[in-house]
Amino acid sequence: MRTSADLTGVSHLTGQRYLTERELFASARALSESRPDLCTLRRVGSSRAGRPISLLTVGHAPQGVLVVAGAHANEPVGGPTTLSLAERVVQDVRLRTATSWHFLLCADPDGAHLHRSVAPTSLYDYHRQFFRPAGPEQPEWAPSVLPPEKLPPETLALLRVIDEVRPYLQVSLHGTDMGGSWVQLTRDIPGLAEPFAKSAAQLHIPVETNTSDAAGWPVAGPGVHVMPEPGRDTSFPSLPDDVTRSTWHHAHRYGGLTAIVEVPMWASDLVDDPARHPAALAAMGRISRRLGEQALQVHEFLSRARLGADDDDDTGDLAVPESVAPLLRASRWALGLAPGLARDWTVPPPPDASMTYVSSIDAFGRRIPLRAAAMLLRVLRETDHPSAPHLDALVAHWSEAFAGHFRARWVPVEHQVEHQARTVIAAARHARRTAL
Repeated sequence: MRTSADLTGVSHLTGQRYLTERELFASARALSESRPDLCTLRRVGSSRAGRPISLLTVGHAPQGVLVVAGAHANEPVGGPTTLSLAERVVQDVRLRTATSWHFLLCADPDGAHLHRSVAPTSLYDYHRQFFRPAGPEQPEWAPSVLPPEKLPPETLALLRVIDEVRPYLQVSLHGTDMGGSWVQLTRDIPGLAEPFAKSAAQLHIPVETNTSDAAGWPVAGPGVHVMPEPGRDTSFPSLPDDVTRSTWHHAHRYGGLTAIVEVPMWASDLVDDPARHPAALAAMGRISRRLGEQALQVHEFLSRARLGADDDDDTGDLAVPESVAPLLRASRWALGLAPGLARDWTVPPPPDASMTYVSSIDAFGRRIPLRAAAMLLRVLRETDHPSAPHLDALVAHWSEAFAGHFRARWVPVEHQVEHQARTVIAAARHARRTAL
C-alpha cells in the first residue's frame, strides 16, 4: 500500500482535516495563476446569499469532463479531491491531451458555510457542527422535488455549466459519514469496476456492495450500481425525490452520463459482507421500530421548543435567527422522511438480502434522526434554549452508539481523496472509450 507521503497531489492535507470554502478557492486561484496557459478560474453563478460559485478549467480539448464538488454540505471531501485532480491534470499531459477538465469547486457555498466540521475527531464532534440542507435546497436534488420556475440559483448555475461544457462525463463527488465506498452511474461504464475495487483494496477502504442508496439497482461490479430506467418502481417508495429528474441526468441530453463517487469518512467492514443475512426480516423490523422511536424523541424536543422558522411559519412562539433557519428547515425535512421509511422497511426484504444490505439500511436509519437532532441542537444552542444540554446528550449517545456498533475507523483524508481521484480518472478513461 502507498503511504500518505506517496499520495500525489494532496501534500497540503493532513490526516484529519478538510478545507474551508475560502481555502479551497485560494488554492484553486493559486493553481490557475501558476499556469494561466492551461487554467482559468471564473465565477459562474451566485448562491442565495450571494456567495460565488466558481469553475476551474484545466486544458483546452473540445471534449470535457465536469467534476462537481460540495453538492452536499456535510460531505467536504469533494473539495480537496477537485484540487488533487486539477494538480494531476496540470502535471500529466496525458490526462489533458484529449480531454478538458472542469471543476465546480463548491456547488453549495451557503451550505458549506453552515457545515463547520472540517476536522472532526469523532462522529459526535462531526455532528456538533453538522448541516445538510432540506431536499428542495440541495443543488443536485432540487429538480427532483421542485418545478423548474422554483429552482434555487445554485441549481441553475450547475445546469448552465452542464449546458456550456456538454460533458461526456459528469462526476459528482460525495461522501458518507460511516460505511464504505461505492459508485452510482446513470449509465454503465464498462471496465470501471476493476480499478475502483483495486483502489479501495489498496487504501483499506471497504466496498459497500449493496448500499441503501442504490437498493434494487442493477450491478455492474462490486459496489458499482447502475440507475434503473425511468418509471421503474423504487425500493423505498416513500422517498419524495426522483433520481431521474436530478441534475445527474441533465448530461444525457448531450450524450454524456454521470458517475457519483462515494467515499467514507469512517469505514466499517460491516458493509463489505456479501453473505446472506440469516434473519433479514427480523433485523429490518428492529431498524424500522428504532427509526420511529428515535424520530419521535426528536419531535418531542422540537415540539417543546416551539420554534418558528420564518415569516411563513406560525407553528412556534420563539423566533429563530435567519442564520440558523436553514438548520431548522433541514431538521424538519429529515424528520419528515422517517415515518415513510419506517413503513417501507416493514416490507419483506429480498430473499437473498445480504449482511451488507441490512447494515447499510441500519446506518441509513441511524443517520436520519441523528442528523435531525444535531441540526436542531445547533438551533437550540443559538437561541439559548434550556433543553439544549439534554438534546446534546442524546446526540452524543446516538453518535457513540453508531460508531460503536459499526466499529468505526477513521479513513485519513488523503486516502479518501486518493480513492476518489483514482476513480474519477478511471471513469473518465473508460467513459471516453465508450463515447468514441
